Amino acid sequence: MSPAKRLRARMAKTSLIHIMAAHSPLSAILAEEAGFDGLWASGFELSALYGLPDMSLISMTQHLDMLRAIAGRTRLPIVADIDTGYGNAINVIHAISEYERAGASAVVIEDKIFPKVTSLVAGGRQELLRIEEFQGKIKAAIATRQDPDFLVIARTEALIADLGQVEALHRAQAYVEAGADMILIHSKKKDPSEIESFSRAWTGFAPLVIVPNAYPDLNAERVKTLGNIRMMIYGNSGIRAAATAMQETFRRILADGGVQNVHKDILPVEEIFRLQKMSEIKAAEARFLC
Repeated sequence: MSPAKRLRARMAKTSLIHIMAAHSPLSAILAEEAGFDGLWASGFELSALYGLPDMSLISMTQHLDMLRAIAGRTRLPIVADIDTGYGNAINVIHAISEYERAGASAVVIEDKIFPKVTSLVAGGRQELLRIEEFQGKIKAAIATRQDPDFLVIARTEALIADLGQVEALHRAQAYVEAGADMILIHSKKKDPSEIESFSRAWTGFAPLVIVPNAYPDLNAERVKTLGNIRMMIYGNSGIRAAATAMQETFRRILADGGVQNVHKDILPVEEIFRLQKMSEIKAAEARFLC
């Protein structure tokens, strides 16, 4: 069974699946060990890893390199964040071919104008494509995929752009008509009211996806009562947790004049060896290096 088919099967089996953002093979390994259903190959997290804002500055090649590296170290299905598809419908055709070949089980394409600005930054430029033009991108993605189980998820930023629920519903329905398998609805409100309202108003047959970065109070229990949200993506928790830990550790080392205090609060190097599968490499070395 392909990873894409396993992703669909998991959604069919359970009412809600949980997808953790990853920006490296190590973060993917940790997410798999924690028990997540899949991985979000996050453009935001990769941009942050490079010390860059999420403004289409990371290339498709860089993102694909990360995805291939992750796919080589995990069995979890990967949902790829491909932003606007790197251009028009022709660019989307190329992107879908490359991402499917690299090991993605799904892609999320958003209806912003390329280059995009990250959704949650205050005062960010949030311009949306014409509906017909974005429908063309979705149709191109559907026509290009080789595996029929490969998911094409359309993300509308209508609420992010302050265009209101009516416009968001209109766009979502148009994207489903173009062939989208799921709709990702996003909001920048600090409470989940916009998302819950959209979910209750949504009558389309395509299930919904959410990324509760700005509205963390919308937990799995509340989501399940809505009935039509089938995927939760934890979009930036990994990189924020990593940055938090590094900030604290680095500051303590300088303040203490050494690692004599922090060493007991961080993972022992043996745990890193385990994550690296060092024992397997040592066994291979003993077997093959004569």
